[in-house]
Amino acid sequence: MVLVGLTYVLPFVAVYFAGIPASRFGSDGAWAEVAGLVGGKFMGFEWLRFLIVLGGMMSAFGMFNALVMSYSRLPLAMARDGMLPKFFGKVSARTRAPWVAIIFCATCWALCLGLGFKRLVTLDIMLYGASLMLEFVTLLALRIREPGLKREFRVPGGLTGAITCGIFPLLLLSLALVESEHERVLGMNGLAFGALIIVAGFVAYGATGKLRKRVPQPALTENAEAA
Repeated sequence: MVLVGLTYVLPFVAVYFAGIPASRFGSDGAWAEVAGLVGGKFMGFEWLRFLIVLGGMMSAFGMFNALVMSYSRLPLAMARDGMLPKFFGKVSARTRAPWVAIIFCATCWALCLGLGFKRLVTLDIMLYGASLMLEFVTLLALRIREPGLKREFRVPGGLTGAITCGIFPLLLLSLALVESEHERVLGMNGLAFGALIIVAGFVAYGATGKLRKRVPQPALTENAEAA
C-alpha cells in the first residue's frame, strides 16, 4: 500500500517543485507534456516525455490484456448457465481459452472507442459502481442471515461495521454520477443510457429463466461424492 501511494504522490511532488502550473493538466496526455517540461531536451529530443508515453503504452497493453482474459470468462460462464447462446461457450482445444467470448468482447470494446473517454468513464462508474454496491449489499445480507458463516476474514463492528463499509463508496459513487450528469451517449443522457443497460440486464435475465432450468448440472466426480 505504501508503494502504491508513493506512485501517486511522488509525481505530484515533482511537478510542484518544478513550478509547473496546474493549467498544464487540462487535457489528455498532460503527464507526457509535463514530463517534457521537467526533463527538458537532450540533443533536441524530449527523452522523459518519450519514456512516459512508452511506459503508459506498456501499462495500458498489460492491463487491457489481463482484462480481456478475465472478462471473457463472463460470457463463457453465462453460456454454460443458459443465459447466452451455447456457441459463446466454445473454447480452444489447445489453450482452453474462450475464443468466441474474446472476439465478442474485443468487438464490443472496439465499438466503444468512438464514445470518448468522458462518456466511457460515465458508463463505467454506473455499471461497475452498481455491481460493486451489490457486493456491499451481499455483505450486509450475509451479516444478518448467516452471522456464523465461516469466512477467511471478518469485518469488525457487527452490523454497524458492515453498513459503514458501504456508506462511503456509495457517497463517492453518487457524487461521481452527479458530476457526470451532463454527458450524452448516443443522443441521450449518459445516466439514462447506463440505466437502460442495467434494466436490459434484468430483462435478459428474466427472459432466459427457462433456458437456465434446462441446462444440465455437471455430474459429481468420484472425489466429490466421497467428500
